[in-house]
Amino acid sequence: MRINTRQRSQAPEIMDDFNMDGTLLKETLHKIAQINRLLGGNRITLKGVTALIKDIPAGQTITILDVGCGNGDMLRQLSAFGKKLQRHFQLVGVDANQTTVTHARELSQAYPDIQYHCQNIMEPAFREQHYDIILCTLTLHHFKEEEIRFLMTAFRQQAKIGIVINDLHRSALAYRLFQLVCLVFNLNRMVRADGQVSILRGFKKKELHHLSAELNIGAYSLQWKWAFRYQWIINNL
Repeated sequence: MRINTRQRSQAPEIMDDFNMDGTLLKETLHKIAQINRLLGGNRITLKGVTALIKDIPAGQTITILDVGCGNGDMLRQLSAFGKKLQRHFQLVGVDANQTTVTHARELSQAYPDIQYHCQNIMEPAFREQHYDIILCTLTLHHFKEEEIRFLMTAFRQQAKIGIVINDLHRSALAYRLFQLVCLVFNLNRMVRADGQVSILRGFKKKELHHLSAELNIGAYSLQWKWAFRYQWIINNL
């Protein structure tokens, strides 16, 4: 069957239910983190952070927010990355699912530089918070176009240094390759279902360029990265 990727899918994902809990959720979060590490997805975000802080004095504390943090794997890797660079990071993760946040805290007990909060980023209280850098890894595609414009406008006001978006390239080839990954690694039904929907809710490069122009974002870079990701770095300085 032919896969139509001309328009972003509006189909929901199982994970969009913020009240979801249980073993299946935790297993799915683990598998997503595992796939990100295996395919090099987290490195895209780390390199984005590196680009944003290259002119920031080494002794300056940098606050970094990870939006839709999942089980916290990205933040734990970022913590280790900061220590390797001898940088002082203060890391915060937010997620709208309380079970997810509790699980992330349990996995991050050895990381005193990471805090987690259960919060819906569409609510007014979120827009009152400010950070140096905001990360959005595999999260933006969960939202509709008008919500994305709203969030990106808010992120630009909240992030002093800049923003790193790491999200999916909507592609029929990516869809078919993900199906192959599901077979090879025997992924559970939630990972399979949400992964396929996620790809169809991903982006085309021209859409992100158009959004950048619409929001008057001048200083940014947008690059395709393996495996079928876009790295969108916005510099607010």
